[in-house]
Amino acid sequence: MSARFSFIALSAFALTLGGIAQAGGVQATARAAMDLFAQHCFSPFMTADKAARAFALTGAAYDFYDLDPFSGAALSPATGRAVTPGTDRRCEITFRGEHGDAATNAALSALAAQGITDPAPLPARYVQDNDTTLLAARYLNPNRIAIVHIGTRSGSSGLETFMLVERLTPSNSSD
Repeated sequence: MSARFSFIALSAFALTLGGIAQAGGVQATARAAMDLFAQHCFSPFMTADKAARAFALTGAAYDFYDLDPFSGAALSPATGRAVTPGTDRRCEITFRGEHGDAATNAALSALAAQGITDPAPLPARYVQDNDTTLLAARYLNPNRIAIVHIGTRSGSSGLETFMLVERLTPSNSSD
């Protein structure tokens, strides 16, 4: 094989690898994060240990607590941000870039797949701003409501998308 042919073949191989690495960047992380949120955040069987395993995604961060598990699992205390007053559960994932519309579609599809479709009144303390692409309340059962909030915000490495679901405590479900 000639040196020139080897150089051309090696260059083509490097370009191919470069394209694969490029395709796996921010967009791939965003898609994976949206899928993880959709697969796990509406499950009553999610625990802190399961969240740590499920959300081990480079380029994304998560926050999870469940102070009153439906499934009889052990309590999962808040280890990230403080507990939102009036909630007993949070499942959130954040990732770089502006992906609000795609994240909203992923969340709405997940809600529909789980059968969480009955609109509920949105408590006044939840406020939509210009960076919100979805802020909705859905009944989980007659006594419990889930608040789903999708949007963008400034993060440590620039603009990030967040996907969040919080479960209201029974006494706060009627606010």
